[in-house]
Amino acid sequence: SKAEMGHTCRGTINLATANITVDDSCNFIISNGGAQTYHLKASSEVERQRWVTALELAKAKAVKMLEESDDSGDESVSQTDKTELQNTLRILSSKVEDLSTCNDLIAKHGTALQRSLSELEALRLPPDSTDKIKQVNERATLFRITSNAMINACRDFMLLAQTHGKKWQKSLQQERDQRIRLEETLEQLAKQHNHLERAFRGATVLTASAPGTGGSSKDLCCPAKGDLSDEDDDNNEFFDAPEIFPMPDIMGHKRTGSNISGTSSDISLDEQYKHQVEDTKKEKRTRIPYKPNYSLNLWSIMKNCIGKELSKIPMPVNFNEPLSMLQRLTEDLEYHELLDRAARCESSLEQLCYVAAFTVSSYSTTVFRTSKPFNPLLGETFELDRLEENGYRSLCEQVSHHPPAAAHHADSKHGWTLRQEIKITSKFRGKYLSIMPLGTIHCVFHSSGNHYTWKKVTTTVHNIIVGKLWIDQSGESEIVNHKTGDKCSLKFVPYSYFSRDVARKVTGEVMDPSGKVHFLLLGTWDEKMDCYKEKQRLSRKRREAEAARATEDGTPCDPYKPLWFERKKDPVTQELAHVYKGGYWESKEKQDWSLCPDIF
Repeated sequence: SKAEMGHTCRGTINLATANITVDDSCNFIISNGGAQTYHLKASSEVERQRWVTALELAKAKAVKMLEESDDSGDESVSQTDKTELQNTLRILSSKVEDLSTCNDLIAKHGTALQRSLSELEALRLPPDSTDKIKQVNERATLFRITSNAMINACRDFMLLAQTHGKKWQKSLQQERDQRIRLEETLEQLAKQHNHLERAFRGATVLTASAPGTGGSSKDLCCPAKGDLSDEDDDNNEFFDAPEIFPMPDIMGHKRTGSNISGTSSDISLDEQYKHQVEDTKKEKRTRIPYKPNYSLNLWSIMKNCIGKELSKIPMPVNFNEPLSMLQRLTEDLEYHELLDRAARCESSLEQLCYVAAFTVSSYSTTVFRTSKPFNPLLGETFELDRLEENGYRSLCEQVSHHPPAAAHHADSKHGWTLRQEIKITSKFRGKYLSIMPLGTIHCVFHSSGNHYTWKKVTTTVHNIIVGKLWIDQSGESEIVNHKTGDKCSLKFVPYSYFSRDVARKVTGEVMDPSGKVHFLLLGTWDEKMDCYKEKQRLSRKRREAEAARATEDGTPCDPYKPLWFERKKDPVTQELAHVYKGGYWESKEKQDWSLCPDIF
């Protein structure tokens, strides 16, 4: 059918790869080189030639369209948008055609109605009917005037729609061309960036190897494979064969007539063999080397994946780190001591502070880890048993593959249990990659019965196309104690180049069920978190309220009186200034701070 021609249906042959051959004067064959072959017969030689010519032209056009689609990387990406745009334009065109048809029909029927009424009025009819006909004629005239106005408005709309339709089509074509040019420019910039990185690494390697160009004793005793032969024959290379051959026992084949010369030659050969054996000893490494900096042109991989999920994008293995997602999930327990301390707290608000710090600590290992962990297999598990050393054990399992989801359970003999089920969704936005963990994390303390829940925030990987990759955490997370109703609101501030805030900043407030703030949290998600009591801010608010109340009552407000300074008039400048009045160093020497107010 006509609707099936937009995609390949059963029994069709792609003309771009089809072979068209002539059998005889009336028969010709179409084949795709495989299992499908059609033997066709025309009624005459002229008709057969017309068919063959038309098919050859269609084949050339199909090949040309295929090459153009291969050259333009945007065709495959925007095919859906292009089809949708064409459908919209087709619908608009049909509506305009319907409007034009209605215009013609109204004009035609209106003219016929007016003509019929005029003929009816000209006939000789009774006086009563004449008045009736005049009334109908007036109404028909009014209808004609209204119809003409509608016809004119429709005609103006049709002309305006046709004019603007051409402008819109031209604007869309210009936007498409600009997008293609921008992608080509970005791809060229990424290639130049990778080329500069490779050139820089090559220069660094040459600089590092320059001091060691002078030959060593190992180089003299053990020539390389390339020095043994002038030909590089891959078939004659044996990588499992040793390059140093054991020396034969010459002591048993000495001649009796030359003991001195034989002994001296044996000593020299033994010493040479000893040096060779010493040179071939390899030192074992004491630490794991750094990750090699392989050049990755991510733009060539991801330029056609904008808007897709990361789990559905085929990524090169160099982009991954040698860990699975289950191991990365277990790394949330790196600062498990915070939960151990929280289990010993008697106050639920103080316990909530430690839980909030533990929540932030799960991001501390991500600051420089821009690589993606491997996707686990369905049913894969990972355990971490630290019951004897640290008092906890953990188990993770991949419970779903589409969408990918992992379940995690950890319990500790110090009195807490942690469980979570995390589903990872990600979107590639062009310049950055957003990773959104879905799922709730539960933490239960056995002694108090407090049950806390929270969610993870969004992780963003920046500079996907050009520049150095860096990670940022942003969003808000609310930790809720379902037993007492206490809450903690954490805010991960996104990094901004124009902001004066500290990078990777995290702020939070610990509140009771009534909304009263008891603790303030401040820090960064990669280094530390500080906890402050709310007493100082409450004291400041109380002083401000007292000052406002005194102003309303018209009574003087007692200002703060400094302890070690007093306000005096400067004899030189005649200005009021605070001058040190003494007593601080004497109090320090006596360690007597009874005069100091409690400001914390």
